[in-house]
Amino acid sequence: ESQILRFEQLNNIISISNGFSLNDLGCGYGAFYDFLRQKYDSFHYFGLDVSQDMIHAAQECYRDRNNVQFIVSNIPAQPADFSVASGIFNVRLGYSDNEWKDYIKANLDILNRSSYVGFAFNCLTSFSDKNKMRDDLYYAEPCALFKLCKRHYSHNVAMLHDYGLYEFTILVRKKL
Repeated sequence: ESQILRFEQLNNIISISNGFSLNDLGCGYGAFYDFLRQKYDSFHYFGLDVSQDMIHAAQECYRDRNNVQFIVSNIPAQPADFSVASGIFNVRLGYSDNEWKDYIKANLDILNRSSYVGFAFNCLTSFSDKNKMRDDLYYAEPCALFKLCKRHYSHNVAMLHDYGLYEFTILVRKKL
C-alpha cells in the first residue's frame, strides 16, 4: 500500500531505537502512530491537525494509549526529538505557487523549531506525469526544497525520490 511505503520513507529520520518523541504535523486520524507502534516499543507521539473531526477520531481510536496525545493545532506545544509532515503540502486550496511556497517555508520553519534531532516531510513531485497532474494539487520542485533545507536547516539533508510514488521525501538531520 502507498501509505506504508510513504511512512517507511518518513521513518528513515528516526535514528533512536526507543525512547524518542515525535511531533506529527497534519496527523489526520493517527495512521503514522499505528505504523510506529509496529516498529518501536517505547516512544511518545504528539499528533497535531487543524481538523477538529480528525483529532476527535484519533482521540477516540487511541484513548487507551498512554504514549500518545492529539491536539487541534498547527504548531507543536513543545519540541520533540523528531517531527514529520506527510501530505500537508499537497492540496494548495486555490493559492498561487508563490503563496504556497511561502506556506511550505513557514511550515518547514515550524518543523525545524519543533525538532531536536531531525525532521522529515514529503511533497508531490514536479516530475509527475503531466497528464496526471491536477490543478488543485501542488507539485514541488525537489531540488529547490533540498537546497532550501541545506541552506537554512542543516548540512545533513537527504532526498528520497526512488520509491515508486509521484512524490519525494526530504530528511533533515540536525544531529548525527
